[in-house]
Amino acid sequence: MTLCYVCPHRCGVDRPENMADTNGCFGSCGVGLAPIVARAGLHMWEEPIISGTKGSGTVFFSGCNLHCVFCQNYDISHNGFGKEITIERLKKIYHELIAKGAHNINLVTPTHFTEAVLKSLDEPLPVPVVYNTSGFETQDTLRRLKGKVQIYLPDLKYSDDIAAIKYSNAPNYFRTATEAIKEMYRQVGDYHIGDDGIMTKGVIIRHLIMPGMLDNSKRIIDWVAGTFKPGQVMFSLMHQYVPCGRAADYPEINRKVTDAEYKELENYLMASTIEDGFVQEGDSACEDFIPCFDGSGV
Repeated sequence: MTLCYVCPHRCGVDRPENMADTNGCFGSCGVGLAPIVARAGLHMWEEPIISGTKGSGTVFFSGCNLHCVFCQNYDISHNGFGKEITIERLKKIYHELIAKGAHNINLVTPTHFTEAVLKSLDEPLPVPVVYNTSGFETQDTLRRLKGKVQIYLPDLKYSDDIAAIKYSNAPNYFRTATEAIKEMYRQVGDYHIGDDGIMTKGVIIRHLIMPGMLDNSKRIIDWVAGTFKPGQVMFSLMHQYVPCGRAADYPEINRKVTDAEYKELENYLMASTIEDGFVQEGDSACEDFIPCFDGSGV
């Protein structure tokens, strides 16, 4: 029996080896231990230092250890779309993407499949591994990834823990995520960008602006500015919120961010001590940028 404590929910259940196995219990993520992948392919819509000119080799895992009601990837995070594969197939997917020119292997929402990910990375890859996460991570899980992940790409969604519980079922999110980000930085150190403009190691902290939650975003910016010095991490202020999933059940977030809201936060960021990172323009808030989860590449 293997009890699962891989994420901060710490369900402590005996997850089955695969979805067809009824002898185990499904925890908060709702999936077994075998990886389920909804799409694998070259992705051009990450930060420029991740996607570059050839694309980031993204592997979109199904399920999630968060339950964001507004998730843009709702079909795979909540509805379970995807194909269950073996660890050997996951390894082959990495190398197929590398053969197509991927600058890196980008693991999207991989936390609940940590055991499989660790086994799939038992041999070093010739490109950096990107751990693309909600930020809702345990210290123990991150320490097991040390040396296998070169780039951490965490969200820092909430400084408001009430909002984190309401919209993502994530108690103590801010403390958990900020401690996780500190551990990520301890592992990989200051970011580095190669002569080709592609990141080789480091941390990029992402924050998605939410409608009507300016104070939440300002506290996030304050924390990043107060925790890290220029040259240590990068910060990505994301202006791509589109109401998805069950956002219609929450009228206060069932709209896009206004131009005025975005401009206020952009000005706040520019006035901070944060020097390294990215901002998105308003046309990023468009469903056209949401990947098509059709099982391709799996």
